[in-house]
Amino acid sequence: MKKRNLLILAGVIPAMLLTGCGGGGSEKTADAGQVIVYNWGEYLDPETLDMFTEETGIEVVYEEFETNEIMYPKIETGAVAYDVVCPSDYMIQKMIQNDLLAEINFDNVPNIKNIGEEYMKSSREFDPENKYSVPYCWGTVGILYNKTMVDEPVTSWDILWDEKYKDNILMQDSVRDALGIALKRLGYSLNTTSEDEIAEAADTLIEQKPLVQAYVIDQVRDKMIGDEAALGVIYSGEAIYTQRENENLEYVIPEEGSNIWIDSWVIPKNAKNKENAEAFINFMCEPEIALMNFDYITYSTPNTAARELIEDEDIRNSTIAFPPASELERCETFQYLGDEVDNIYNEYWNKVKSS
Repeated sequence: MKKRNLLILAGVIPAMLLTGCGGGGSEKTADAGQVIVYNWGEYLDPETLDMFTEETGIEVVYEEFETNEIMYPKIETGAVAYDVVCPSDYMIQKMIQNDLLAEINFDNVPNIKNIGEEYMKSSREFDPENKYSVPYCWGTVGILYNKTMVDEPVTSWDILWDEKYKDNILMQDSVRDALGIALKRLGYSLNTTSEDEIAEAADTLIEQKPLVQAYVIDQVRDKMIGDEAALGVIYSGEAIYTQRENENLEYVIPEEGSNIWIDSWVIPKNAKNKENAEAFINFMCEPEIALMNFDYITYSTPNTAARELIEDEDIRNSTIAFPPASELERCETFQYLGDEVDNIYNEYWNKVKSS
């Protein structure tokens, strides 16, 4: 998916060794070792890595990926023995099913107490017993619109099919996101396995295509800030950022419902530094650290203790960052549907892109 990558480098960047210095607790030793972390691009405040090393003595080797689909083969083949990875919900489900993840020893992650129960409950959709993952960030997918260019209420996905906005619509260049929008508009599940429903969704995207200015990923943010489009499909965290840059932008979760996603920390089964991985996850769950990362990336934190520390009342109570339960009830988490169904989605998405 995602999603949430802001200024992404293509593919995987070379590993960067990030070390800290100075004091710390009694746990810090000269040979505390390292932890190898694999995360989305621009998805963490770099200062927190130095702080982790300073506190624990554990050096961080940090790599970034662009999509879940780039990340997965490296974990599957064991090309690099990563200690901590941050996949999305449906990919975690796939990794669990394929026996690629280690169970987390939560005795080493006492800060799990700071993660809200509602997010742990949502995680059970892809990690049924909460044994393999710790929520890191979450959000929704919705429509960002420019109030100076759209003079009607935006309540439905239908507006993205309105000929009045021809060449002013930005869609996500992502198979599950794009087809998911069409499926929800038609009243179907994001996770349908019906080829007839998937085909119908693809047909509606082909019908819409002449109205679309561009299929984009992170570019939707900059185009909307620059008044280059009236409507764009965007992730909620980026919507918060865009509003800081352009006060004419508003975000809405359409009435038909949408996607709610959760990215979580996991530990691959072949990790060589499992206890260091658990120490890293525990550190990222500290309220002050979670707040730093929220401020840096603007994606919603599941850390309720961190949310209480947000000084800006407008942000702390933002319905974009923290939508009411009534809106989230209309949303679904993407599920891993199996390789056969994935191939069907990809087949119809290719038809959309080539039409």
